[in-house]
Amino acid sequence: MQQRKTCCQCHIFSRKSAVLNKGESCIISLFLNQTNAIILTDTQLTWQTLQPDSAQYQSVFSRIADEETDALATVQPRLLNALAHLHHQSQGFPLLLVRSQENRDYLALIAQAAQHVMEESATLYGGDYHIMADNVTLQPPSDPQRPFTSQGGIHFADWIETEQLFGCVRQYKDRIQLEPGLIHRANGGTLVLTLRSFMTQPILWLRLKKCIEQGYVDWTSQDERRPLPVAIPPLPLQLKLVLCGDREALADFQEFDPEAHEMAIYTEFEENIQILDEDDMLAWCRWTVDLAQQAELPLPETDFWPELIKEGVRYSGDQETLPLCPRWLQRQMRESALMGETLNAEALRDALEARLWRENYLNERMRDEILQKQILIETEGEVVGQINGLSVVEYPGHPRAWGDPSRITCVVHPGDGEFTDVERKAELGGNIHAKGMMIMQAYLIAELGLDQQLPFSASLVFEQSYSEVDGDSASLAELCALISALANQPVNQQIAVTGSVDQFGNVQPVGGLNEKIEGFFDICHQRELTGQQGVIIPACNVRHLSLNQAVVSAVEQGRFHIWAIDRADEALPLLTGKVWDTEDGEGDTLLRTIQERISQLNQPDASHRPWGLRWLNWFNHR
Repeated sequence: MQQRKTCCQCHIFSRKSAVLNKGESCIISLFLNQTNAIILTDTQLTWQTLQPDSAQYQSVFSRIADEETDALATVQPRLLNALAHLHHQSQGFPLLLVRSQENRDYLALIAQAAQHVMEESATLYGGDYHIMADNVTLQPPSDPQRPFTSQGGIHFADWIETEQLFGCVRQYKDRIQLEPGLIHRANGGTLVLTLRSFMTQPILWLRLKKCIEQGYVDWTSQDERRPLPVAIPPLPLQLKLVLCGDREALADFQEFDPEAHEMAIYTEFEENIQILDEDDMLAWCRWTVDLAQQAELPLPETDFWPELIKEGVRYSGDQETLPLCPRWLQRQMRESALMGETLNAEALRDALEARLWRENYLNERMRDEILQKQILIETEGEVVGQINGLSVVEYPGHPRAWGDPSRITCVVHPGDGEFTDVERKAELGGNIHAKGMMIMQAYLIAELGLDQQLPFSASLVFEQSYSEVDGDSASLAELCALISALANQPVNQQIAVTGSVDQFGNVQPVGGLNEKIEGFFDICHQRELTGQQGVIIPACNVRHLSLNQAVVSAVEQGRFHIWAIDRADEALPLLTGKVWDTEDGEGDTLLRTIQERISQLNQPDASHRPWGLRWLNWFNHR
């Protein structure tokens, strides 16, 4: 089984005070310490920001049962609009493509939505077959109870075969029997099917398309070598078609039949809802209540909603977005119902804890490897050129991804300015990771403002990583490790970092944030929290936080910290105790230290020394 790490690494850095030898140095050091204190105050998150704020909707939770709203129309307006358009379409090919999951729950809800907009009709469609010996005739429809007479309606199936869709002709000795298919029962109405059925059986689609276009259904023999024993008149057909599938299935359909794809109406079954006000929250709660009633589950109690919102934010990845997926919502309620007679906060917490325990075996084993020092992750002390990153680990076939600390190291030496990405050289780094490395290097070279090539070479690697690493969210950590190595300035191993950087030094959002923070917190917690540990994250990721209660409580008690930054240079004072640069370019800054080291190496007398003694230049400078 191959493990895959998503490169959303966080790095740990420590602050280091300047040496106080002279009065001027004391003033500079005091200024830097004050600067760090301001940064800590301005960028450190409070515990209230680590979870979605559901307290503002308490009044909504208390009146959900009293509100009579059409939840389906509120949460799926695009779907209803497209179905109404299909219903009133009188010309062209009557096809609606819906981007949705291809399972029975989704098809049932789409069929339910179609009932909202399609009026019931007393018109009869199809006909009435009369079979006399070897003579088959078709009469106009007269009785809705007859097998080939239909009043339309909405019909759906998550999988179809030829006989199921088109019916069949059966012969018992001299007797002929016609069996209707789904297309006959839906005649005059709407048929909701999955694209997966047609992409694996393309002949079915070609035949169905022909039937809808020509307006009647021909009868064919199941065995191409044996024709039908009698001539059967075709059945008049009037049908509207809804095909559902994910984006990959839609892409396959577009390639298979570009003409039908171009002429079809398109919409999406919305997977989430943005919560901007109480009306949005009420619509989401009513939608959840409707799903509970359909599944014959108890109605959620008032204290159930805040816990469900926390888990919903983890699923959607945004504090202002909640999931609409019927299967996900019903799963949370079903598992909670197993924990007690009512759906309340305690039942949901117990259900989530039980699920985590069932699915957490691999995570615990990897955590043990770190605690037993088989995988080396430092959470104390200071190290030059070493930082703790945070990866998201995904195993094929495993239902849960988790955060895992990764040790990233960097070494520099006199050279031609080459930056070696060891993961890429070893063919363990993906293209996105390589892109992040190059962007990080471009930012650093631009900041140094060199007139000539950088006289150092560097090597960056994920230590003890034996699987593929991809993603650009380690680029901030790698940048800090590189700066630490170039400036010979240690970083605090008690702080982890995640985030990607652009060529201007802006810190960009990353994925898997909750898992990464919790992964590093668990290691620190089991080794004992010191009150100095924490994680640096991108400021634009704050809206994605929905951390577990253990992390929130630790932050509230001041035993763990989370900082949110906008620029790469804001991480360096937190991690090294030194600022990257000042407005006047003076002072004991990391940038000035690196520039002086480069200047010292480029001095004329340095070039005449043997390679083995050139390190003395740096020693003398210090």
